Amino acid sequence: MTTRPARSKRATVHDVALEAGVSRGTVSRYVNGERYVSAAAREAIEAAIAKVGYVPNTAARNLVMQRTQAVGFIVHEPHSLFVEDPNIGEILLGANARLSEADHQMAVLIVDTERDTDRVARYLSGGLVDGVIIVSARADDPVTRVVERLQMPAAYVGHPPGAAATASFVVIDNVGAARSITDRLAATGRRRIGMIAAALDRDSGADRLAGFRAALGDRFDETLVEAVPLYSYSAGRDGMRRLLERAPDLDGVFAASDAVAAGAIESLKEAGRRVPEDVGVVGFDDSAWARRTTPSLSTVRQPAAGLGAGAAELVLARLHGEDPPAERRLDCEIVWRDSA
Repeated sequence: MTTRPARSKRATVHDVALEAGVSRGTVSRYVNGERYVSAAAREAIEAAIAKVGYVPNTAARNLVMQRTQAVGFIVHEPHSLFVEDPNIGEILLGANARLSEADHQMAVLIVDTERDTDRVARYLSGGLVDGVIIVSARADDPVTRVVERLQMPAAYVGHPPGAAATASFVVIDNVGAARSITDRLAATGRRRIGMIAAALDRDSGADRLAGFRAALGDRFDETLVEAVPLYSYSAGRDGMRRLLERAPDLDGVFAASDAVAAGAIESLKEAGRRVPEDVGVVGFDDSAWARRTTPSLSTVRQPAAGLGAGAAELVLARLHGEDPPAERRLDCEIVWRDSA
């Protein structure tokens, strides 16, 4: 008959206090990150923790503090796009890096269907995260309404209509950037410029169309705009086919994202159109798609990782009782390559 090895006793705050020669209250203040611990006591406690092998009981501490040390990262996109769009991954990694620095965990919540919306609403209502970062929120988004009802610290990537007034926003100038790259495309001598306008139910998609319209002014032609639902390769491919059917004399295209532009280039080649000789194409994002296309894609570089990190910083500031700015705006730049 074998016997189980005795389970080693877990070191406690009391053990650390005895080893360090300080009170249990001092150790507790140190573990909870409070400022009122002298340098000498801090040094003694750190040495004692290393010696006795103390590991803080995070679950118990969070229960006392009524904090989870977790932030939700909500993406309102189909599962397929979450994998296909490199920007979402970059935003996620930027947010996660900043949260990790602050010793917070990230809980990724993908909203694809109405059932997902209900599930995420229940999750948020259960107090399982302290705050949220929201990407790709639509106008009148049901998740937004839940966040507002719970008065949860929140930061949006973008500025969707109807977002909670108490939230913060990290944004780029989609209107200005779209206008600038359309101007640059027009300056190459293009006369019939169309747009594959994606995600018009989101502020980013609507703003990019507004910038395109502003750049063309009197030359803007509504029939040269093809609306597609998502920032995806397949949406760009199918949208370009429909646009060519209506306007075979098209000589320029602004695609609302790089993935959309890559799909558009495929359809142009299938139709026997040379890029950029016959049709100049520009995109938006400067994602991995921009370097996969042949020719390489002229586009707007947006700081995707910076958007995620900025949103995380705004949520953390609210969790720490600070009053961060309602909006943080990051710069974009045009990257001109061979497609136009």
